[in-house]
Amino acid sequence: MKFWKDFGGNELYLLLMVAAAYLVYFLLIRRPDRLAKQIRVLSLLWGMAIGILYDFTIGGGRTDFYKINDLNNYEVTDILYYILFAPFGYFFFYLYEKLNISNKTFLVYVLVWAFFGVFFQWVLTAADIITLQKGYKLIHSFPIFLLTQTLTGVYIQVLKSKESLTAAE
Repeated sequence: MKFWKDFGGNELYLLLMVAAAYLVYFLLIRRPDRLAKQIRVLSLLWGMAIGILYDFTIGGGRTDFYKINDLNNYEVTDILYYILFAPFGYFFFYLYEKLNISNKTFLVYVLVWAFFGVFFQWVLTAADIITLQKGYKLIHSFPIFLLTQTLTGVYIQVLKSKESLTAAE
């Protein structure tokens, strides 16, 4: 693992995105309608685990459909990229609960998040944080986001059936 090839705009954008995402996260967890602590931890771990899982499957190895930052090898600033996924896991869980997503609105919620995922990947690509390669296109990510958001929604439903997701005041 290298430190970084050269600290440039992509690393700076990544730092700003991480700071902005965690600022929103910390503002949300201060609200009285925040998620319960154990659900918050699960959502953060879920978000980061999904990001790392996809990076190690389609972003590396034999497929290697994209590189993060400047190198195809891992560099220290790639950790910032993985950390960025965690608050988005929380946002998905938080909005799911706050918008009272039901069986009727589930499909719309998942579709919106799948489109948001592709849009955010486009932002990361425009900022040179992600470089697509080997013929991989942004549209290829849509079914991946769709599957991921659907599984996440099912996971939330399982959690909801077992306990309340919001913190008691």
